[in-house]
Amino acid sequence: MAKRRVEVDSVGEGLLEILQARGVKFFFGGGAGTDFPPIIEAFAKRAALGTGNRSDHPLEPVTVMHEITAVAMAHGYTMVTGEPQAVMLHTTVGTANAVGGIVNASRGRVPMFIAAGRPSITETGHVTSKSQGIHWAQESYDQAGMLREYVKWDYELRRGEQLEAVVDRALAIGQNPPAGPTYLTLPLEVLGGPLGTFEYGEVPRLRPSLPARPGAEAIEQAAERLAKARNPVAITASLGRDPNAVAALRSLAERLAMPVIEFWNTHLNFPQDHPLHQGYLSAPFIQDADVIAVIEADAPWFPRDTEPAEGATIIQIDEDPLYERFPTRGFPTDLGLAGNPRLTLSALDAALAARQLDESAIAARRARCARDHQEQRTAWQSAGEAASGETPLEPAWVSRCLAAQMGEDDIAVTEIALDRTQMCFTRPGTYFNHAHSGGLGWAPGAALGAKLANPDRTVICAMGDGSHVFGVPTSTHYMARACDLPVLFVVFNNSAWDRTRLATLDFAPDGWAAKTDSMPLCELEPAPDYEKICQAAGGYGERVENPAELPAALSRALTVVREERRQALLNVISSKSRTPPPW
Repeated sequence: MAKRRVEVDSVGEGLLEILQARGVKFFFGGGAGTDFPPIIEAFAKRAALGTGNRSDHPLEPVTVMHEITAVAMAHGYTMVTGEPQAVMLHTTVGTANAVGGIVNASRGRVPMFIAAGRPSITETGHVTSKSQGIHWAQESYDQAGMLREYVKWDYELRRGEQLEAVVDRALAIGQNPPAGPTYLTLPLEVLGGPLGTFEYGEVPRLRPSLPARPGAEAIEQAAERLAKARNPVAITASLGRDPNAVAALRSLAERLAMPVIEFWNTHLNFPQDHPLHQGYLSAPFIQDADVIAVIEADAPWFPRDTEPAEGATIIQIDEDPLYERFPTRGFPTDLGLAGNPRLTLSALDAALAARQLDESAIAARRARCARDHQEQRTAWQSAGEAASGETPLEPAWVSRCLAAQMGEDDIAVTEIALDRTQMCFTRPGTYFNHAHSGGLGWAPGAALGAKLANPDRTVICAMGDGSHVFGVPTSTHYMARACDLPVLFVVFNNSAWDRTRLATLDFAPDGWAAKTDSMPLCELEPAPDYEKICQAAGGYGERVENPAELPAALSRALTVVREERRQALLNVISSKSRTPPPW
């Protein structure tokens, strides 16, 4: 293995060197603290001497105002590129701030290299010895313990000579399927200690496993069930995290005329204008289905409300069909096809191509799906148009107006906001919804990360007012300005924890809370003027209360984003939900 040797002053400088050599492009520094000086000194040296330019893609430091934003930005960048980035947090307290975002990355299977300083472990004798009042109180017995359940690997660096092996291991494990974040603790004495000549391999000593597919016998068993199925259905949520897998599902679905449901989807998994796309609710389909292909869907239906028919075959297609890191998940698995979903779907498609299929039954299914698809879309269109005059604004109308002004390549990042029945995404990598862990405040930072990865594409972030607050608005809009990331933020402002209201109404539909005009612990009144926070960071802000004025307001905001290259925020005064949305 070819080696590279460089002279570095500290382990911190060596860390930047190896991260750059491994293709990491951005180092998100979230809330830099007193454990950061070796890293700061190393970046300053690299800038002054040009030593960071040994790569076509030099590692770039990103100064982030808050840890929530830092982790979400790294998440957003990786979800659209597949390339893991680095985040550094400030000891225990910075890690605590970031835990919600790390949970999202874990459940969203997003690889991320997370480092965190550890306070000085010596009280005297070293330049790195404790010298601040916080250096005692910030120490913990097990710093990584607060997030160990949600990272794939954690370790504390002990010596500088471990650096290459430890970083390569962290990056490889993070990307090994199913992917996720890893966490490395960096004691200040180690990070600031001398390293001298740093020798490392030009290629990583460890790499993630190659994509695998199930064995031939398992593929044949699944293909036989699908070939004989009278009423098969596919349910997916996150297949589109691999954009190339979307075409594989389309080919398989077309071969069988198998309807596809995107239930609580976090990605675009199937072209939504395709006649086989049957919407976003799985319950109407699973009771009649004799074969259900669950593809990258952690919760394909809600057992409290509905269950598959007796005797139905459930095929789980996933890198981890049993979701072993979930404490409880009782969805049946008659055939678990563990492996890369794209390869699995392609293998199933090939196996079915070699079989004699009932073409008349397939033709009948295809005609039925096309008819149902058209009827469904006509009903959705009517519902959206009917909402056009409602005040406060209905989410269906807001989403419909957004859809009318979005291009096919524009990227939507949403957090419990967009009404998908009023949108139509057709291209993989254009729609991203929050991970099912539901750590609020993800969307604003993720949208910034998506824009960082795609500077020439329009990125729209749609979220509720609560999500905007959880995303640390001052940090969000500061970063949009400081990093030149013009994103359009649309806040669906209903001045409430709306999903909590709906959950309460579901729990007690005729209860006391249902009878009150102001549900306890759910109202967010009086609401701030969110548009002014964006204005304070040099962006364009506008409040929208009249549904007739929304299209023009969106046009103005998009002009600012696309032509002036400034961020914009529309504070859209929205209605509270009366019933759960049909998606």
